[in-house]
Amino acid sequence: MIKPFARRRAIPDPVALAPLLDDWMHSPLGRALIEAEKAQLAPIISRVFGYHMLQLSCSPGVSMLDECPVGHKIRFAPAWDPERQTPVADNEALPLETDSIDAVLLHHALDFTPDSHRLLREATRVLMPGGRLLILGFNPASLWGLNGMMRWHRQTPWNARFISRRRLTDWLSLLDFHVERVSYGGFMPPLKHPGMLSHAAKFEHWFDRLGNPTGAFYLIVASKQRMPLTPVAPRWKKLRAPALGAPLAETGRVASGRGTVIPMPPRKNLRQDDT
Repeated sequence: MIKPFARRRAIPDPVALAPLLDDWMHSPLGRALIEAEKAQLAPIISRVFGYHMLQLSCSPGVSMLDECPVGHKIRFAPAWDPERQTPVADNEALPLETDSIDAVLLHHALDFTPDSHRLLREATRVLMPGGRLLILGFNPASLWGLNGMMRWHRQTPWNARFISRRRLTDWLSLLDFHVERVSYGGFMPPLKHPGMLSHAAKFEHWFDRLGNPTGAFYLIVASKQRMPLTPVAPRWKKLRAPALGAPLAETGRVASGRGTVIPMPPRKNLRQDDT
């Protein structure tokens, strides 16, 4: 028998989840969250350089890379949409080469993926050594996390996993990542009241200055430390070849006791009548 709590945590199929999450992200509360996330993300992605940057998200209609100077920005969708024409791919099995992406942004992808460990390993695979991994996730130690624990909230986005920051940093350390910084944002309460949402920017300004760790989301910036292995050939010590020469007996010369060489008379062929 499935418990109600486990049933509430069941995440829809990515194809069915994408339009639901897109609709919520464009709601007043969702837009307030996106604006707070972009404010935290802007000073980070403005300093990301390279050729390719990848955004993995369960809401393909939301772009978080507008301020990024990287020329080639990649996003995938779980299903084909003729209006957006976004390439289709599975976030847990990316059609990208290993060590080919300069920076990867996980925009609530770990919160809504069927297998968080597999997605994180796949993002690690495509990220080149020294590249940056940016993670935006829901913070369980917040009013939003408390709201997600309520049994009567089963719709998107309250069916997210709400992975803790501590657990996620442990996963990153096992994958040889160095966590550079962790910040929090989204201090507005999870209410749809228009008057409350109109003061969302003030909430961000006040609580961000205090370094409050109870924001709706966290932003983790980590760098990939594992370097590619280059086979090194063993350096064998060269042995000096010995100087080989013909024996003195074959050259027709013999060494005297004083170190000089005395020519030897030619050897006669012995005949039977000479014996």
